[in-house]
Amino acid sequence: MSNTKQHVAATISGSSDDVEAAFYEALQNADIEKLMSCWGDDDEIVCIHPGGPRIIGLAAIRASFEGLFANGSIQAHPERIIKLSSLTSAVHSVIERVEVMLPDGPQKAYTSSTNVYQRTAQGCRLMVHHASPGTPDEMKDLSLSNQVLH
Repeated sequence: MSNTKQHVAATISGSSDDVEAAFYEALQNADIEKLMSCWGDDDEIVCIHPGGPRIIGLAAIRASFEGLFANGSIQAHPERIIKLSSLTSAVHSVIERVEVMLPDGPQKAYTSSTNVYQRTAQGCRLMVHHASPGTPDEMKDLSLSNQVLH
């Protein structure tokens, strides 16, 4: 794969879908450079790992993922994505299926994650990744259609 193709998120035409695909591929391959190319360069970008504190800024986010990658790649696979999009931003609600190795063998875990993207002159960039611990029941969506909110 060419360097240009590998870093599609860093191109002008990178959509939120392109950035999201690159983000999860980077996690699965423990590729810190590719992962960081997905993030915006704003001082206020935010990442929250499941059960963890709020991590603010590129340097802190990079350090957190370097620490995670020290234990190997993260086999997180996005599923059941709900997308909201506007002219300047996109929000993806994602169920992540994460394969984890336990003493008795590989197991599946789930997170409920929200990825917020902002359109910039360089294409879309990840501004917020918030992952909360989930359960296998996360695969079941709760929806109350036709409910009046007010």
